[in-house]
Amino acid sequence: MAKQNPNGNFNITVTTLAGLEEVLAAELQALDMDYIKVGHRAVTCSGTLRQLYEANLWCRTAIRVLKPFLTFKARNEKELYEQVQKTNWAEYLDLDQTFAIDASVSHSTFEHSLFLAQLTKDAIVDQFRKATGERPSVDRIRPDVRLNLHMHENLVTLSLDSSGDSLHRRGYRLQTNVAPLNEVLAAGIIALTGWDKKATLIDPMCGSGTFLIEAAMMAQNIAPGLFRRDPFGFEKWKDYDDSLFEMIWNTAEAKVKREPQATILGFDIDPDYVEAAMVNIRNAGLEHVIRVEQADFFKTQAPATPGVVVMNPPYNERILSDDINLLYKNIGDALKNNYQGYDAFVFTGNLEAAKSIGLRTSRRIPLFNGSIDCRLLKYELYRGSKRGEEQVKEV
Repeated sequence: MAKQNPNGNFNITVTTLAGLEEVLAAELQALDMDYIKVGHRAVTCSGTLRQLYEANLWCRTAIRVLKPFLTFKARNEKELYEQVQKTNWAEYLDLDQTFAIDASVSHSTFEHSLFLAQLTKDAIVDQFRKATGERPSVDRIRPDVRLNLHMHENLVTLSLDSSGDSLHRRGYRLQTNVAPLNEVLAAGIIALTGWDKKATLIDPMCGSGTFLIEAAMMAQNIAPGLFRRDPFGFEKWKDYDDSLFEMIWNTAEAKVKREPQATILGFDIDPDYVEAAMVNIRNAGLEHVIRVEQADFFKTQAPATPGVVVMNPPYNERILSDDINLLYKNIGDALKNNYQGYDAFVFTGNLEAAKSIGLRTSRRIPLFNGSIDCRLLKYELYRGSKRGEEQVKEV
């Protein structure tokens, strides 16, 4: 694979979580990508090698940044094998490099993605074996080169995965609670609140602190990729431009705002979670930006300056329904009485219990937490009240 012209454009596909596609599109727009098109759990665009590196470093809601290089139709095993063999794989992969193939399939004559990946792997290694008598090895955990195969209605797209390990694994999180929130999902939720990165932001059930850290990284203009512990996938490519990436990395470091830009505050009633959050916050170097206190949310009083409240209360099966309905009722009461003037966002997968909050929603945004169907519920709380009742602005 010849050295890529850093100014030459090529197609890029960036994957994300369902419901965050528009947020990701805005991030790619900020990187000056061309031909941005929103799809399902993915956004396609056109960009340069520099922009591909920047997307990995800067995009908060990206899971993987893919570079498609081969598209073909395959109705059966023979066609798939022959089409894969038409590519000169020595341009992408050395004998001493390991590789892996992530495959997905839908509405095709093939039914199993693992079979697709195996067949593609066989075509690649057979080509090497025929040419050299040797073959590269497969490493599914930490491959040097990760390939992505997507098949829809028998149309196959093969891409180089420039990210390597999933981009949601930022690297700052050493301590987690029982059900930690995915970093990409947390960043997407913060973006969906419309928070301006200056107003007060509070997570009153902060767990291991993911909302707080993602918000602080936004406010301080810290690229999430700066915490990365493992190399990006593109660092093992044959056309890797070390000096270009070093320039991009140094530019990102120079853009970090050192002084705190906003009041970012977390509460949790459990001292173990408070400690876990503090470990992660210190690991991210954000202890001067984020404040965490052990406190019962229902007894807290918001700072006078209005801002945003965002929380991910429990909603799984381990909690009895009577308890969870009461929990959500108490959440509504605390927001109504103690957080007037704030925009409140409750992210939950228990839509039945959420009815007990008792406030009128101004937005209901569909999202998923893993396989759990969730909603991000927005409540706009007026300051002041009539006859002791809450007032909620309609949008």
